[in-house]
Parts: sequence; structure tokens; C-alpha cells
Amino acid sequence: MSKSLEEVNESVMTDQKRSGFRRILAFLGPAYMISVGYMDPGNWATDIAGGSQFGYTLIWVLLMSNVMALLLQSLSARLGIVTQRDLAQASRETYAPFVNYILYFLAEIAIAACDLAEVLGMAIGINLLFGLPLIQGVIITVLDTFLLLFLIHKGIRKMEAFIIALIMIIGLSFIAEMIFAQPELGKMASGLIPSLPNEAALYIAIGIIGATVMPHNLYLHSSLVQTRKFNRNPEGIRQALKYNFIDSAIALNLAFFVNAAILILAAAAFYNNGLYEVSEIQDAHKLLAPMLGSEWAPILFAVALIAAGQSSTITGTLAGQIIMEGYLNLRIQPWVRRIITRLIAIVPAVVAIVVFGESVTGKLLILSQVILSLQLGFAIIPLIHFVSDPVKMKGFQIGKITQIASWIVALIIVSLNVRLVYDEISNWLMTSENATLLVFTVVPAAIGFLVLLLYIVFKPFFSKAKQKTFNHSPHHLSLTIDTHKNYARKQIAITVDFSQADSRALQHAIDLGGKDAEYTLIHIVETVGAMMYGNDIIDHETTVDEKLLHEYYQMLTDKGFSVHTKLGFGKPGRAISTIVNQGAFDLLIMGTHGHHTFKDLLLGTTVDKVRHEVSVPLYIVKHQD
Repeated sequence: MSKSLEEVNESVMTDQKRSGFRRILAFLGPAYMISVGYMDPGNWATDIAGGSQFGYTLIWVLLMSNVMALLLQSLSARLGIVTQRDLAQASRETYAPFVNYILYFLAEIAIAACDLAEVLGMAIGINLLFGLPLIQGVIITVLDTFLLLFLIHKGIRKMEAFIIALIMIIGLSFIAEMIFAQPELGKMASGLIPSLPNEAALYIAIGIIGATVMPHNLYLHSSLVQTRKFNRNPEGIRQALKYNFIDSAIALNLAFFVNAAILILAAAAFYNNGLYEVSEIQDAHKLLAPMLGSEWAPILFAVALIAAGQSSTITGTLAGQIIMEGYLNLRIQPWVRRIITRLIAIVPAVVAIVVFGESVTGKLLILSQVILSLQLGFAIIPLIHFVSDPVKMKGFQIGKITQIASWIVALIIVSLNVRLVYDEISNWLMTSENATLLVFTVVPAAIGFLVLLLYIVFKPFFSKAKQKTFNHSPHHLSLTIDTHKNYARKQIAITVDFSQADSRALQHAIDLGGKDAEYTLIHIVETVGAMMYGNDIIDHETTVDEKLLHEYYQMLTDKGFSVHTKLGFGKPGRAISTIVNQGAFDLLIMGTHGHHTFKDLLLGTTVDKVRHEVSVPLYIVKHQD
């Protein structure tokens, strides 16, 4: 299993910060990237609908959701810090493949729903500010992918700074909006008392919860905290947990302020003026100027909407990468992976706008948040089980009080979702002309997902499945080699990547050189840290690769071969060529993985780069299916 977000894993040093304040600052950042998911355009739609229909009465839902979010995000951060696995990787290493494929499918639906809201929201913002049609605005969001690639190559701190700048734009815009709106403080305070006026309020409340506590953020947070490099002794882990909780508390409270501001703005501008049906972001934008008496109000609203859409598309795309790599253990080229994730959101958005028209966007935004809420149980329940497990958490499992609080949150969310699903299916069966079709499609699907949810909940309590340790490498280390052939002495270099291709490459090398040759095993560490710091890097990946290279060395020397090892750093093609050209080698042997053309675009290729650079013959051992 590869490291989560490997290109930036452990790329931020924290141990070099001497003062306590500077060390805290080194840890701050991941939660701000998480927080943008709590103020994305989907939240705007549910907050506007809640404020315009029910005034200030649903502020308590926002507060409750924020408390839930803080608890769950702290659990997600704990999982990543202690185990060095994100939630998708932990699930893959815990559940059976069939269950994992279903969980991956559900997580992908959640990402699609989240991205749909973000793409639509940004397109709406562009439309409101510049007058471009929504279709063109949606297509423009493809450019987010290239912005993300640019930012992540500049390092995770640059990306965090960009996100924080966007959050500041959103926050300042709504401070100004609050000044224009002049809300009633007494009614705002009464909105903190729990109440649900009617069934419609329940639907909006579930949408708010889905928009606030988002499943993709649980996957993302468990990965982003691994960008910090710190001492992995008990004291270092405790310190990382404390500082990341501070990070989460500050960032999520800022997100609560933005969500509350949107709902309060809708209540003050629309509900108090008898406009109870304002649920579309476009309508809210249009009515702000006459309701608040300021031409700046709609401009600031659109600017904040674009900033919210832009920031949340970046984090949503990262989450798509994490679940793909975590559940499927699939590495593909970063730009391809991000284009795929973006298209998953853009295609439904374009189809919906073309088929139903631009007026459907508000309903789609709220529906997307309800879908997110329905996925929450499948992310929350495994997370609670993982962080409660003393084996997985190595003594840093959560305490009983935190476990109880976590299960109460899970029970609330799952109960609300079951109620919503039951009501919606009952309504469809009573009103649909194709009730029989629904009975044989939707009803079995709902029952199937309920059974899966119950399986995830109760399996750890009633069965002691074989504990799977968190193995930090998927590498294949078994070598089957015929050692009886002898040839003239040669200096042979062999590239290895700790996969099944190594056995064939080494066998061909020994067939050519026998026991009279000298062999040099070359492996390249290609993390972002290795590219930046070269052989000065000291990170987890380098440590693991050194250990695996030494195991190869031991296996071959035990069989009587003369073996050397060489660890390189950076881009594989360039690093391999440099090592070979600086050595006195007669031959370089490289294995391939059997992919061509399109797969080369997805997975990358090193052989072509090397063969043009090295000054010795290159022997390519083709993959055998």
C-alpha cells in the first residue's frame, strides 16, 4: 500500500521549529483545507433555503452539526496521525474485497455529489458576476485541475496558503453582508433552541447536516495530517494530536461563522420580508440589493461564492484521489487522476443543465447535500471502529466517553437518514405510476444498503476477525532464481521497484552473468521530499525502501552472489541514468510492467527516458502475463 498523497507525504517539517508557537503554526493548515468543505456552495443552498423558509429557527442545527464535525474530524485526524493510514486505506486493510468495493462505490458517489455542488456553485458565481452562461461556467471549472497540479507541485504549504486566502475572502465578504443585513440578535439567540417546525424543516435539517459533516472530509483529513513530519515517539504523537485538534477547532468554528452568516442573511433579508420560498442562489443574489439597500451586497455574495466553489473543488479533487488510491491501491498519473475526478462532477452538471435547464440548479444543490448525508454512516462507523481499536491505534485509541459521544453522533445521523429514506420511498410508492418497478429496484437497494450498514456496525462486536497489521508497503519480496549458470565476469546494474517484475529482471541478469558477475541493485525514491532534498531526505518511504533493498541484498548474497546496492532520489528516469553513467557498468537491466500506449499515459513510463540517456547497453525484460 502506497503512502497517502505520496507526493506531499511528510513534506512539512515540524521538529525544526524551536519555539512552541512556531511549532503550532507548522501543524496548522490541514483543517483549513477541510473547513472549505463546510462552506461550499452546497451549504449555501441549504442555508439559504433554511433561513428563507424558517427564519432563525435552524441555527441550532448548524451549531449541532459543527460540534459533530469537530468530533468526527478529530477522530479522522487521529487515525491518520497514529496509523499513518487514511480512512480509505484503513478500510481496505480491514474489510473483505467485496465490502470494500461497495464502500468505494459509495465514497465515489459522495465525491460526485460533493463535486456537483462545487462545480454548480462556482458556475453560478461566474454567471452572477460576469454574466457567462452556466454551461460555460461549468466547463471553466476544468481549469481547477491544472491549478491543483500547479499548487501541489509548489508544496502543500503553498496550497494551504491559497485556501486560507480564499477563506479570508469569504469571511470578509460575509462580515460586510452582516453589517448590511442588521439581523435581530434576540431572534438569533432563540434559534439556538432545538425545534423542527414541520416535515420540510426535517428535510432541510438533514441537508444541512449532510452539507456540514461531509464524508469526503473524513477521508481527506486522515490523509492531510500525514503531510506533517514529526517524531513518531509517544510524546511526538501526543503533541501532533493536540496541535491538530487546535487546528480543527479554529478552522471549523470559522466555517460555522460562514454557515451561520448565510442562514442569518437569508432570514434577515428574505424571511423577515415575507419571501419564504427563496432557495435558489441566483434568486438570493438578485434580491439582496433591494432587500439590503446596497449594490455591494450581491457583488460580495458572488465573489464569496466563487471563492467557496474554487477552494472546495480543490479539496474535493484531492479527496477523489485519496479514495481511489486507498480503496483500489491504484496509482495513476496525477493529472489523469484529477481530470477523471473533475469529469465525474462536470458530466452530471452539464447533463442536468442541458436536460432540465438552469432553473434546476438549486434543487440539485440541496439534493447533493442530502445524498452526502446518506453516505455519512458508511464513513463514520468504520472510522469509529478503527480509532477505538487498541491494536490499530497502538495505545492511542479513544476513551470510553469519546466512544459514547461518537456513537451518539452516528446514531443521530443514521436515524435521520433512515427516516428520510423511509419517507421518500413511501412517498414514491404512493405517488408513482411505476410503483411495481420501484418495489423491485429501489426497495431492494435500500434494504441491501441497510444490511451493509448493520454488517459494518456489528461485525467487530461479534467476531474477532484476523487482525491485519498496517503494512506500510505493498512490495513483493519473494525471489525465485536458478543459481546454477556461470558466465564471464560482468558489471551488471539492475533496477528494482519491489514488485513482481523484479524476479524476472534478476533472473535474466543472473542468466547473463552467473556467480562471476558483480550486480548492483538500483532503486529510486521518487517522493516529493526526495525530489526536493535528494539524498538529504529522511522520511518514512526512504527508510522502508532502504530496508527492502537490504532484504534483496541479503537474499542474493546468501545464494553466493556479489551484490551492491544503490539508492537514488528524484525522477526515476534521470536518477537511474545518472547512477549508471557514473558507474563502470557493462549492462543495465530493467523490468517492465506490461503496459503500453494508453496505460503509459495513466501509469507513466521510465524505460524510454533511460534508454536515451545511458551510455551502456540496456536489456529490457518484458512483463509476462
